[in-house]
Amino acid sequence: MADAKPAFDRVLLKLSGESLLGKRDFGVDFPTAASIAREIKDVRGLGVQVAIMIGGGNIFRGVRGTAEGVERVAADQMGLLATVINGIALQDALEKIGVDTRHVSAIEMRSVAEPFIRRRALRHLDKGRVVIFSAGIGSPYFTTDTAAALRALEIKAQVILKATNVDGIYSADPKKAPGAKRYAKIRYLDVLKRGLKVMDATAISLCKDNDLPIVVFSLGRRGNIVRAVRGENIGTQVY
Repeated sequence: MADAKPAFDRVLLKLSGESLLGKRDFGVDFPTAASIAREIKDVRGLGVQVAIMIGGGNIFRGVRGTAEGVERVAADQMGLLATVINGIALQDALEKIGVDTRHVSAIEMRSVAEPFIRRRALRHLDKGRVVIFSAGIGSPYFTTDTAAALRALEIKAQVILKATNVDGIYSADPKKAPGAKRYAKIRYLDVLKRGLKVMDATAISLCKDNDLPIVVFSLGRRGNIVRAVRGENIGTQVY
């Protein structure tokens, strides 16, 4: 499959904050960020336009803060700021290997990131730049999954590639239920009806209403982002 053509021209890659942890318990593991950056560079080498929505769970997760007594809006705002830190780290990793990158934050902080302006983001993609979206949509109560779906639709991405720590969607948590079934394909409605923890219900509904496919795959194997872009059967497609 070395000479296989990409299945998509423009993708949105959803990366959790945990994807930057490596073997750490907290924060950013910079060798891991560098490894992800090299994979993204490989995707760009195929001529594919790449946007990334980055999470912040490796630093702070709003849900956790709420559980510990922080007011919901404040907790979510802290989580959004954590994604900006990750966006800076990933941009640095990409630029160190020669990938032209723009970091776009939904919360204005012009000294570290551009504000989100849809037409400008589209121009960046057309010019071959990788665009990193951080701070979700800039509002509490909305996850970065929902933000990924919204931004993907706004930039007319053909697919959301959701990189996780498991190799697809299962009927139950495979770590707790060894006999859990992995789906090769599953419908949006079935994800919602069965309460499968793929993305939150708002994100799934946005994708369903706009026929935007989602591919869920493991980030643990080197080269899987390229395989997903080529359309190889490496995870689960939500359609």
